[in-house]
Amino acid sequence: ILNLGINDEVVKGIIRKTNNPDFAYDIYKRFIEIFSDVIFGIKREEFWKISVDDKEKTIEKYKELFYERAKKEFPQDPYECLKMAIEGVFNSWNNPRAKEYRKIYQIPEDLGTAVNIQAMVFGNWNERSGTGVLFTRNVKNGENKIYGEFLFQAQGEDLVAGHVTPLPLEVLKDKMPEIYSKLERYVKKLERKLKDVQDVEFTIEDGKLYFLQTRAAKRTPLAAVKIACDMVKEKLLTKEEAIMRISGEDIDYFLHPTFDPNYPLEIITKGKPASPGCAVGEIVLSAEKAIEIAKQNRKVILVRDFTKADDVAGMAKAEGFVTTTGGETSHAAVVARGMGKPCIVGCSEIDIDFENKILKIKDIILKEGDKISINGATGEIIKGEVPLIKSEFPEELKLLLSWAEKIAKMKVRANADTPIDAENAKKMGANGIGLARTEHMFFAKERIKYVQLMILAKDEKERKDILSKLLPFQKNDFKELFRVMNGLPVTIRTLDPPLHEFLPPKEKTEAINELAKELNIDKQVLIRKIEELEEHNPMMGLRGCRLGIIYPEITEMQIRAIFEAACEVKQEGIKVNLEIMVPLVSILEEFLFQKEIVENISKEVFREKGVKLDYKIGTMMETPRACLIAKELAKYADFFSYGTNDLTQFVFGFSRDDSPKFLVPYQQRKIINFEPFKTIDEKGVGSLILDSVLEAKRINKNIKIGICGEHGGDEKSILFARKIGMDYVSCSPYRVPKALLAAAQAEIILKKKKITQITTK
Repeated sequence: ILNLGINDEVVKGIIRKTNNPDFAYDIYKRFIEIFSDVIFGIKREEFWKISVDDKEKTIEKYKELFYERAKKEFPQDPYECLKMAIEGVFNSWNNPRAKEYRKIYQIPEDLGTAVNIQAMVFGNWNERSGTGVLFTRNVKNGENKIYGEFLFQAQGEDLVAGHVTPLPLEVLKDKMPEIYSKLERYVKKLERKLKDVQDVEFTIEDGKLYFLQTRAAKRTPLAAVKIACDMVKEKLLTKEEAIMRISGEDIDYFLHPTFDPNYPLEIITKGKPASPGCAVGEIVLSAEKAIEIAKQNRKVILVRDFTKADDVAGMAKAEGFVTTTGGETSHAAVVARGMGKPCIVGCSEIDIDFENKILKIKDIILKEGDKISINGATGEIIKGEVPLIKSEFPEELKLLLSWAEKIAKMKVRANADTPIDAENAKKMGANGIGLARTEHMFFAKERIKYVQLMILAKDEKERKDILSKLLPFQKNDFKELFRVMNGLPVTIRTLDPPLHEFLPPKEKTEAINELAKELNIDKQVLIRKIEELEEHNPMMGLRGCRLGIIYPEITEMQIRAIFEAACEVKQEGIKVNLEIMVPLVSILEEFLFQKEIVENISKEVFREKGVKLDYKIGTMMETPRACLIAKELAKYADFFSYGTNDLTQFVFGFSRDDSPKFLVPYQQRKIINFEPFKTIDEKGVGSLILDSVLEAKRINKNIKIGICGEHGGDEKSILFARKIGMDYVSCSPYRVPKALLAAAQAEIILKKKKITQITTK
């Protein structure tokens, strides 16, 4: 609120002092406008409609409008105005704009705001006055050069509001060289003192320079990284301080294409951002259609109610995905992050009519084939084709991540299922594979039929015969992973999902008919098997290690493929660092049953190949009971890897796909203040993990501990993991650079707090 203190008496004193009535009435007019707007909610636009040539009469008209709207005289006591202004600033904390700002920048609701009271200086006094804003470095590209804007005979709000086109700061160099020289000298002094790029507001009043405020400047990710590295070279910052200046969102910018910032966007709806990046393509409503259109070299966006495992081939061909349901750990979100593709989930405003191949979004109708653009970082869906800009890792970012890698004690691995994923992970800086999901390897076209035939087999012998045909595929996959990682850890999880996921649902008659024909079996046999495999709660049904116990031949085939691959690449001169992970263990005997298969098959293969190698066998800690019996499991396991997605579901009793329906209202009603599938719930899930880690380490001091759920890429969860002494986190390949940064930041934070790890309760 500028010009506070002016009234009918003060304005006369200003006229006598300056001999400039226009200036005096201008600041009075401005004060009435802004004070009425901020304190009484009378919009400034209402005052702007008043058109009177005489400035003094304009003030009278302004006061009349105020009286009409506020039902009281415009206050004349400066102290009354000051008190109301202070209250107005405090109250602004709870206005809708402030609430939205806090939400975007994750500012705590209970932080509160301060009020700053400053003497006025007047940039609109005369031709030797003006106002400006400058940045001590270029906040767009990081160049070490002062730049900004200036207006003669104006107040700061004129510059900010954009009603007048400002002049480049350089005009001051010509018109007021002494002032410019002083300005340049002082702002660089401020930057050195405050060790950050400054956003400085200043005013020149009748030839005298005044600084109004300075603050750390907002900057683009490109500028943030360059400035941080440059300031280390200039000895303004340490490497640790530079690392703390960069955020995960800054890293995201370099990993994915972005929209041209100058292109106007027609946003038609918004969902939940699940995987960052921008993409453009034609709408397709099925994975099959995505494959068909992509063959014609046309870009597609896959739009579904939800995705499942057999959509993966079509997802691989799409530029990005949109689902009407689900959350950040849904199938679509997890696959998108693994593939490095943008994804938006929970777009409840979209109604898909699959029969007529159209989307309805409020009163907008889009057809399959229409082009849309999606922003996976904001959740925005845009009509039409928005130009894309490709981002690349600048040298400064590579340098900064190399510092992060040296500082971080906790390693960062990647969840990678294919050689391409593994290559990407290594390129991004991953220190191995923390989770290779063997089921993802089954969905390729030439393999899926063997999986389906194996499910339909009449007995164990037939199952084993079919599994022997799958073995070469699995073996080759593992060989490729070992070759790419060459000495880095490769953690392979045995089959996890329920078998019904490999068959069409019983309501999909057309898909059932096609599959029966393709497999050359009776349709009724297929339907009976689908019904037999149907479960009321598949998440808690026949999956994970339970599959390997009921059908040990599946585990036997996978373990044989793993060890044959490991022995053969070792003979090629490749270093193998193998870890085998048993999923969904709840009972010690489940783990021991699977461990015995691993040990027996490994001995057989070592004899056959004449090769021996070290390996580790551990379990995925994803059930509450596994955590509660950690002491027992730790006697026999070489490592624990916490599958925090499922563990969170079990502990809360929330379905991760359905939870957005109630978690969003929960957050609005302040029942929960975070997203538990994005950030580890330290009180509940975290407490269970901590207790189990401490119990395990008491029994087996050499046990390795990690996280392989999606929390492995979340900054707050990474800090928690480091705090409790975990050895590594594992996340999607494209989240590895963010996780590396977060691991280094966790180390720096704990160093400041002098905590190395929690060792006791």
